[in-house]
Amino acid sequence: MKRIGLYPGTFDPITNGHVDIIKRAAKLVDELIVGVAINRDKGPMFTLEERVEMVMSETAYLSDQEGYGVIRAVPFEGLLMKFAEDLDAQVIIRGLRAVADFEYEFQMVGMNQKLNADIETVFFMAEPGHQAIASRLVKEIAKLGGDVSAFVPPAIVTALSEKLGEK
Repeated sequence: MKRIGLYPGTFDPITNGHVDIIKRAAKLVDELIVGVAINRDKGPMFTLEERVEMVMSETAYLSDQEGYGVIRAVPFEGLLMKFAEDLDAQVIIRGLRAVADFEYEFQMVGMNQKLNADIETVFFMAEPGHQAIASRLVKEIAKLGGDVSAFVPPAIVTALSEKLGEK
């Protein structure tokens, strides 16, 4: 049976922390689907298409490496558990940075288990160097003219610069 994992998020933009979780999760499954959420409430800086492309371009090199599953980025909207079921995913991947993340995720797992007890949730602790990184903060720093190169891949630094230059 093919092991399918789902790593959902907004990825606005993808950060070094996201890439780290994707790398580690792709070692555990045959296929890792990065679910790029359509979340109008968050008012994303990047379009859905741009976010999907960022995820694919920043993780494409992993598909050629031994020991990694196939990685795909797929947009989704609505209930996460329904999306996971539609994909035949057996596991949902989540990243944890701090205690606040754990409290939120703990509640979410409880609800998701009630919706479908057959789909497990696996948590990855952020590496210490990535624990402070949040897309929201990266965008704020970039908007204020700060250097975000320690938090996102080089192509994303450029994409942020170009996006902010448009305004």
